[in-house]
Amino acid sequence: MIGLVLAAGAGRRLRPYTDTLPKALVPVDGETTILDLTLKNFAEIGLTEVAIVVGYRKEAVYDRKDALEARYGLKITLVDNDKAEEWNNAYSLWCAREELKRGVILANGDTVHPVSVEKTLLAARGNGQKIILALDTVKNLADEEMKVITAEGKGVQRITKLMDPATATGEYIGVTLIEAEAAEELADALKATFERDPDLYYEDGYQELVNRGFTVDVAPIGDVKWVEIDNHDDLAKGREIACQY
Repeated sequence: MIGLVLAAGAGRRLRPYTDTLPKALVPVDGETTILDLTLKNFAEIGLTEVAIVVGYRKEAVYDRKDALEARYGLKITLVDNDKAEEWNNAYSLWCAREELKRGVILANGDTVHPVSVEKTLLAARGNGQKIILALDTVKNLADEEMKVITAEGKGVQRITKLMDPATATGEYIGVTLIEAEAAEELADALKATFERDPDLYYEDGYQELVNRGFTVDVAPIGDVKWVEIDNHDDLAKGREIACQY
């Protein structure tokens, strides 16, 4: 199993930081970036290889690749997304379809979270699950969150931002364990998703899988401090919690 980071997005709501950097390289604790925190988590759970999907301002990641490998003891492979500024992240994850065949822990490049999330996903393995989503069942939800409805013994029934928060089981935080045996089915679902509409999210690919009868499981992460950094208010929160990890 390897780590996988989606770090191709432009992050326009974080300008001026993202005028010259992808969102994953925005600092959240001194010079420590969102990407640093994720790579540190991966190294702590024993992963030795990581693939990073890059697109917008990818040269900044290429420039830091050697230093990041040395700092975290990881072998890093960079995967180019040629449509990063045109299409949404269903296509971005599909770009990493060959890496999915090795089994991955996927982390969005804008999610600040502690290593307990990865540990929770690893601990949830072993009962035939092929895809396990990290789910926050504690947070009070609003309109912007990626919300999930689950059914007992059946896993995810619906995953979308477009639902009444009161009906949701919890929020998907942007970290997933994907077993190797799920790779081909997931890649096919992602392809169907972005071919239907290139503005769709990879979570819409998860919904496509569910609609096809594939079981997508969840693992509640407990009362954990984390944040998806989309704007400057999120960045301020990220900086408050990143120094605690």
